[in-house]
Amino acid sequence: MNTVAPKRIEILADAPLLPQLVDALRASGVNGHTVLPASSGAGATGRWSDDGLTGTAKLVVMAIASADHAAALVDRLAPLFDGHRLQLTLSDVEVVRGDRF
Repeated sequence: MNTVAPKRIEILADAPLLPQLVDALRASGVNGHTVLPASSGAGATGRWSDDGLTGTAKLVVMAIASADHAAALVDRLAPLFDGHRLQLTLSDVEVVRGDRF
């Protein structure tokens, strides 16, 4: 079976940003995504956990897209990097049934 080599997109963000992230995905030509809750972690600003009270709920948005669509997404999300806690990673992957991406 043949594979294709698109980009895997992972975005870790504060939960209230989800509507903006979904809009940016769609506007960039990324047609599908999955949203997962993120319960805790640590980073440059220290440890965090979602206690349900302090508004620190985070989520992970995952998607697969062509390199062109992934680059368009990076450009669309660039304005959010300075004002929000947002982590965006892109990686190369091999996908079976690439006609879906």
